[in-house]
Amino acid sequence: MAENSELTRLEWFLDRMANRWLVGIPAGIREFLAFGIKQAWACLFGALMLTAIIGTSLLYPDDAPLARNDLLVILAVLIQAGMLLARLETGRELIVIIVFHIVGTGMEIFKTAVGSWDYATGGVLHIGAVPLFTGFMYAAVGSYLVRVHRLFDLRFSHYPPRWLTAAIAAAIYINFFTHHFVLDLRLVLVAATVIVYVRCRMHFRVHRITLSMPVLLAFVLVAFFIWLAENIGTAAGAWLYPSQDDGWHMVPLTKLVAWFLLMMISVVLVTFVHRPRPPQPESTSPAGPDEAPPTPA
Repeated sequence: MAENSELTRLEWFLDRMANRWLVGIPAGIREFLAFGIKQAWACLFGALMLTAIIGTSLLYPDDAPLARNDLLVILAVLIQAGMLLARLETGRELIVIIVFHIVGTGMEIFKTAVGSWDYATGGVLHIGAVPLFTGFMYAAVGSYLVRVHRLFDLRFSHYPPRWLTAAIAAAIYINFFTHHFVLDLRLVLVAATVIVYVRCRMHFRVHRITLSMPVLLAFVLVAFFIWLAENIGTAAGAWLYPSQDDGWHMVPLTKLVAWFLLMMISVVLVTFVHRPRPPQPESTSPAGPDEAPPTPA
């Protein structure tokens, strides 16, 4: 499904198998299936984390000797270790995932202190009111972004200067803290993000064809799916917003603004691992299913 030389050994093997399975399938269906398979594979870390959150909510006894929060920390560590041992993530990707973990945990400590949301009490693996599994939820976003970058061989046209995107991302992160005390600039920062990225398009190889879409649309779509995952997490009782204390209800759609801005920060962090590359010339032909594999990552 790909010609990306950064695939790991397991991913290259799965890629070869998929190429054989998809032979003979009509082109449109083949591209659709390849897109779904790649997206599912990129979401692996996040999907396993959500499965752990839902599973412990439904099946784990309240009076168990090990607190649910601590169990989630242990499961998250095992998931991360398993992905590294299976070489599903490269060393460079691990660095950005650790950064996501640190950045996310720092924001969680502050946000819980000011009452933006609350976690269930219990356990010993926490910092203040923040269970340590929360950092892995941010790491899941980082894991998805770096994996989707490899799997779809992402390229960008009209990508803005990285120093400018980094400056806006820093301002967004600072505003997550300062808006509790001074003027909230999130709408200004949304406008700045739109202005900077309005011409930028993302080019991604599916199976045999390369498609493109506006980067801003990708921001919105990923933010929407994070919002859906957030609703699952709150419904499973992993954390709650103050408005949900008297009974669960869906997280307001206005939360999409925060997730859109988080996507801006996330994409900027990933660009320091995967430098944005221009699209390949149209004359470049995709790799065939029986060509010799590149050196796995």
